[in-house]
Amino acid sequence: MQQIINFLIRNKNNILFLLLLSVSLFLTIQSHSYQKSKFISSANFISGGIYSWSSNINTYFNLEEYNLRLLEENERLRSRLATYEDSLDIKDYEDTISFNGSYTFRASEVINNNYAKMDNYLTIKNGSRSGIERDMGVVTSKGIVGIVENVSPNYSTVISILNSNSKINAQLKKSNHFGTLVWNGRDPNIVQLTDVPAIAPVKKGDTIITGGRSLIFPKGLQIGSITDYQLDQSESYYTIDIELFNDMTNIGYVYIIENTAQAEIRKLQKLTKDE
Repeated sequence: MQQIINFLIRNKNNILFLLLLSVSLFLTIQSHSYQKSKFISSANFISGGIYSWSSNINTYFNLEEYNLRLLEENERLRSRLATYEDSLDIKDYEDTISFNGSYTFRASEVINNNYAKMDNYLTIKNGSRSGIERDMGVVTSKGIVGIVENVSPNYSTVISILNSNSKINAQLKKSNHFGTLVWNGRDPNIVQLTDVPAIAPVKKGDTIITGGRSLIFPKGLQIGSITDYQLDQSESYYTIDIELFNDMTNIGYVYIIENTAQAEIRKLQKLTKDE
């Protein structure tokens, strides 16, 4: 203990200098938007490099599972292709996703994934240099994952659906009744669909999909299946528990969805509000 005290006394000037330097840097970053943005970008670069290194190790030990997922996805795509070749009946496409030619996809690798907190994020190995921007949707072949929030040149952070601030439009697959997809912070496999009207035909086992009423996700992307539901005190709206199709504790690769018509639609909506 005496040695520690002697060390602090001998180096008190250096310690004081480092302390004051840290405080001044903190105040500079907090009070100037330019320095703050540069700091965030640099932090994303450093943390992204660390996450990338650890992700490479994790990916190696999960190659078998990732390959199995790719095989399953290829099987589904081949089945749809076979159906398309056999028939052009519109009834065969009632379950297809409504992309309307406005969406493009980019593949990316997840290098960090949180799921044990109240507000969880993912980090992906693509950024602005790959065309990634804020408010792009992130999905896997099994369901939705989240929405891009911050972007640096080579990395992006994604606000997970397992986040108290996440609110995504979703609906019952068997009807057009929709609500807001949220998470109560408890089970990483279960999310909630709120504000669904009491007249909706809710049934355990039914599938929940994206509603297509936002500019981020197209209509029809799978989310999960209903495990439980209950009416609120006024008996006007349901709160529905949904078991996710995605295993949010094990996300290896994702697709980033870009709505190519988003900028045009936002511009039109802004003009309408200004008039």
